[in-house]
Amino acid sequence: MGSLAKKPHAVCIPYPAQGHINPMLKLAKLFHNKDFHITFVLTEYNYKRLLKSRGPDSLNGLSDFQFQTIPDGLPPSDGEITQDIPSLCDSTSKKCLVPFRDLITSLNDNPNLPPVSCIVSDGVMSFTLDVAEELGIPEVLFWTTSACGFMGYVHYPQLIQEGLTPLKDASCLTNGYLETTLDWLKGMDNIRLMDLPSFIRTTDPKDIMLNFLRDEVQRTPRASAIILNTFDALENDAVSAMQSILPPVYTIGSLHLLVNQLSDNELNLIGSNLWKEELECLQWLDTKEPGSVVYVNFGSITVMTPQQMIEFAWGLANSKNTFLWIIRPDLVSGEAAMLPPEFIMDTKERGLLASWCPQEQVLNHPSIGGFLTHNGWNSTIESICGGVPMICWPFFAEQQTNCRYTCVHWGIGMEIDNNVKRDEVENLVRELMEEEKGKEMKRKAMEWKKKAEKATAPGGSSYMNIEKLINEILLKK
Repeated sequence: MGSLAKKPHAVCIPYPAQGHINPMLKLAKLFHNKDFHITFVLTEYNYKRLLKSRGPDSLNGLSDFQFQTIPDGLPPSDGEITQDIPSLCDSTSKKCLVPFRDLITSLNDNPNLPPVSCIVSDGVMSFTLDVAEELGIPEVLFWTTSACGFMGYVHYPQLIQEGLTPLKDASCLTNGYLETTLDWLKGMDNIRLMDLPSFIRTTDPKDIMLNFLRDEVQRTPRASAIILNTFDALENDAVSAMQSILPPVYTIGSLHLLVNQLSDNELNLIGSNLWKEELECLQWLDTKEPGSVVYVNFGSITVMTPQQMIEFAWGLANSKNTFLWIIRPDLVSGEAAMLPPEFIMDTKERGLLASWCPQEQVLNHPSIGGFLTHNGWNSTIESICGGVPMICWPFFAEQQTNCRYTCVHWGIGMEIDNNVKRDEVENLVRELMEEEKGKEMKRKAMEWKKKAEKATAPGGSSYMNIEKLINEILLKK
């Protein structure tokens, strides 16, 4: 028991959605590798989903890497879908503090566990700060966004104060108002209102998401530190700007490149995919020419209309390019995702449809030439690390910000209109895969890939920041 008591004990709690659980699990593995005892906190709903997608023994963990659950406060449901985000944000912020506090108390009361020595919380689960402060232990907030996306949220209180949001009326969505350039936002040069995280696009002063994010951001200064899954060379302006106004900020990305350096086979067996992965995708990609396949995946939350799906389908078909398209069961709003039989017939020789896949492996596969994406941050940074240029169709939140930076600042993407049309899909896919502009974006993407690898190599900025975070914050007495 002597050595166990001395071990630092980190409680890691992600926001309960796929794109937040994945990077938090990677971070937890890195801490475990540095000799931390880990308690990883899932909601009961996602715990059940993980058991279903990964098997009944998948969350047994290790003696020093344990899973625990708390309720999310929403009515019980048995679905295999991503929960409604506004409802979930409202519920976690109001109903999860007490169960979380009770969990920490029970961990500290367990003589077989080391006492909890730090909390690593998702940036939008900041109710956890109350518990850290009560116990007098450090808490770091992990914002799973890009640095530029997080900076967009940091400006929410000021945007509200200046009367730029909520919008005066619905006409502001279409009359050019969103094209207003703001030249006073720290760390975000010439950003337009339309490039800021999308929750400003409301006319309702009581909008759940606008107010939720304003409140979360305003609690951020209470944290011991902030961590971001990015690297300095990619987002230096945004990171420098936030360093001057917030607690210490540590860039530790890309996490998957750091985790790939670990040699712990037991840890490799712990995964977090909420849908069952179809590994046949990788075998299919093995049969394709290098750089010949368009990978299409709109992430874990995006929903589209049946018509939008049909436009994407025929755009892909008419481009005559080979594609791998991931279609979640709940991708189409309100109904099962159905594709026209003619599309299936027309593309059966050059297209593969699947419901979920191991995305990091796909984006690192030599046959992938481009990525049609919603620009969620995990997808965007995994694409950057794979050296894969993008066609961007942002859905919500800071995906609009990621799209702007991908296309304008980093030079590795092209945006597709939200009102998607098959001709535009066809033209952009051809441009990406066959024309000079696509080749130039590929060259730039490969340059960013090298910089990402340098940041996570021994001595690199992100590699060193993990060490600093542990020694300067988590182990500080």
